[in-house]
Amino acid sequence: MCGIVGYVGPRASERALEVVMEGLGRLEYRGYDSAGVALVGEGVVETRKRAGKLANLRSALEDAPLPDTATAIGHTRWATHGGPTDENAHPHRGGPDGKLALVHNGIIENFHSLKQDLIARGVRFTSETDTEVVAHLVDEAFGRTGNLTDAMREVVNTLHGAFTLLAVHADQPHVVVGARRNSPLVVGLGEGENFLGSDVAAFIGYTRHALELGQDQIVTITPDSYEVIDFDGIPTDGKAYEVTWDAAAAEKGGYATFMEKEIHEQPHAVADTLLGRTDADGNLTLDELHVSEDELRAVTKIVIVACGTAAYAGTVAKYALERWTRIPVEVELAHEFRYRDPVIDEHTLVVSISQSGETMDTLMAVRHAKELGARTVSICNTHGSTIPRESDAVLYTHAGPEIAVASTKAFLAQITASYILGLYLASLRGSMAASGTDPAEVMAELREVPAKIEKLLGSMDRVKEIAYYMADSRSVLFLGRHVGYPVAMEGALKLKELAYIHAEGFAAGELKHGPIALIEPGQPVFVIVPSPDSEHGLHGKVVSNIQEIRARGARTLVIAEEGDEDVVPFADVVIRVPRTPALLAPLLTVVPLQIFALQLSTAKGLDVDQPRNLAKSVTVE
Repeated sequence: MCGIVGYVGPRASERALEVVMEGLGRLEYRGYDSAGVALVGEGVVETRKRAGKLANLRSALEDAPLPDTATAIGHTRWATHGGPTDENAHPHRGGPDGKLALVHNGIIENFHSLKQDLIARGVRFTSETDTEVVAHLVDEAFGRTGNLTDAMREVVNTLHGAFTLLAVHADQPHVVVGARRNSPLVVGLGEGENFLGSDVAAFIGYTRHALELGQDQIVTITPDSYEVIDFDGIPTDGKAYEVTWDAAAAEKGGYATFMEKEIHEQPHAVADTLLGRTDADGNLTLDELHVSEDELRAVTKIVIVACGTAAYAGTVAKYALERWTRIPVEVELAHEFRYRDPVIDEHTLVVSISQSGETMDTLMAVRHAKELGARTVSICNTHGSTIPRESDAVLYTHAGPEIAVASTKAFLAQITASYILGLYLASLRGSMAASGTDPAEVMAELREVPAKIEKLLGSMDRVKEIAYYMADSRSVLFLGRHVGYPVAMEGALKLKELAYIHAEGFAAGELKHGPIALIEPGQPVFVIVPSPDSEHGLHGKVVSNIQEIRARGARTLVIAEEGDEDVVPFADVVIRVPRTPALLAPLLTVVPLQIFALQLSTAKGLDVDQPRNLAKSVTVE
């Protein structure tokens, strides 16, 4: 949520605005409702900011061009304090002369008391934001210290909440200072130029060399240098790394939308997440492990914390983890977890799932779990982000950048990584023998999944036709059992996110306990059917569910394995998926639902990549 870009180039450079605007464009996927830039010249700071999309800012810059400079900061804002207006857009100026400009991601929780103190000192405010408070405070501190880094350090120690801050000052025209607490900020290292960004997409067109900042750190960049200190002023070293994807990975690659591109990247997302997961002896490994194997063997309960699509990935994982590890698994919405006094201790393993690694609700849940003594593992797609850094172990997915707000390839990668974690724990505990399952066999089956997804993606024409035909639908229901149940919920979520219509996912067995009252003639219902080889007679039970709703007039759209003929008499439409072991089926059965939501939204003329009211990375509670 929100995007930040900072740039300092050679003193003779005149491309700061170009670099920052390009960076803001690459960060549009984070969701925003206003945008602005500040350019620093000798003795002056110029700003432009506009409510709405970047196109509005570009128009304002064309109408009233800014002077070319070598230093700039930019911001795309998701409104928290104050509505999406030109006045509330960032950057905000500080001080009576307006020589300081500042942008901010996050929320300053004690801004009201700080603002009252400033008002008592005669400061006048032009916006409703918490950010403007910080701009005035940093300007005051600069007046005392004469140094932007020292001013930033003085102020951040008075702030409560989550924030990333970037500041520039006309009296130091070739310096940008950034600070972070509970909000993402990375450094891009160039030749004679340096960058700051909410993530590496902000500067990937210029450098692949990045520096990971830790919690409560301040970075100062100039054209030729960078310096990192903590909030106490102690010098520290950031962690340098190389970005393994390039600018082309953030482009649409010939697809009409980022979401369509990312759906078609899912075979690679699963395959890449499986890479490098065994050591020289064939044993499964995690990426970073700071907890002993004995501690993991002693785990008596697993709690998965996540939000939205990641929570449904965790719900899929629950079935596999319990079967393989024989440890009870709970799946918690992260934003509820710490408010219900959870019963966890040092024998509890808390698994967080977050695409960005910056989801504030999930981060707070992880911190609460650690306070209670639990061991923590992060499943994450973003190298160096906060949640992995604060966890005892990390399992990175390798889905690459996911630009579309509605998650697709991250979902499959998260399920895949969760399965690797389950197999790792089961191998440590020797628990898979009881279920007659060999970890090596499961890994071999997982490695066959990417080719099956590729095959499935090549046979989605019928699903696209159905979506266009159903563009006027006002409600769609989804049914599933076992691992098909969270797939049904994810299918409903995708439709809500993209098409803005009522959609709901049910456990098929719940039909007779109430939801069947929703069935009326013509009601579309997707049904995820388990394999005929599934245990406990689940296949027959779901076929009976299809008959129940068909008898009441429902239009049944059935997702079933190749070769499953039992569903044919009761289905209006059958969507085939390749055969695969039951626990791995969600990696396939969700794909037609993603395509359906994408195409129905497209048929309605909606913005698939940036649905209304949503942001990619929710970094506030």
